[in-house]
Amino acid sequence: MRVVKFFSNDLVKRKTKYFWNNFSSSQFKVNMGVGQGSALSPILFALYLSPFFHILEKHLKNLNLNISILSFIDDSLFLIQSKSFQISNAHIFNSYNVAFNLLSKFGLLVKHSKTEVFHFSRSHGIFNPPPLDLSIIGSPILHPKKTWRYLGFIFNRKLLFCQHIDFYTNKAISTVSV
Repeated sequence: MRVVKFFSNDLVKRKTKYFWNNFSSSQFKVNMGVGQGSALSPILFALYLSPFFHILEKHLKNLNLNISILSFIDDSLFLIQSKSFQISNAHIFNSYNVAFNLLSKFGLLVKHSKTEVFHFSRSHGIFNPPPLDLSIIGSPILHPKKTWRYLGFIFNRKLLFCQHIDFYTNKAISTVSV
């Protein structure tokens, strides 16, 4: 918790100003966040969140939630393997709830509108996974997406990468055509 206290104190009483063409704003206080564009931002963010992930993993282990967490700066991913949507959704709900409450204690906000749910499947038939209802904790009801974009990759439910290849092929062709 010393790391958390250090950074929360370090981010207090900061000032900034904006420049746009010939316009320059007066200085004003910035009450939250690490300076955008700073090379230290990702490092400081990771240091600030390391105690959070340690505590989160303990909580999830104590709840017997078999879940893996991947995180890249402020973009995190909960991975759950199950043959049952009900079990998957229950684990996602509980993990999300624990993470949301811990992040709130760390003074961080979760943008529920950016939360997504996605299921991979080996099914050859109709694949219609149920929605994940997070409304009890203030988040919307999440309907599973058919494709998912993460760190520049586009995934579909079968990991065929057709949408990814089509997207970047069209992007390359339009770039060359201009």
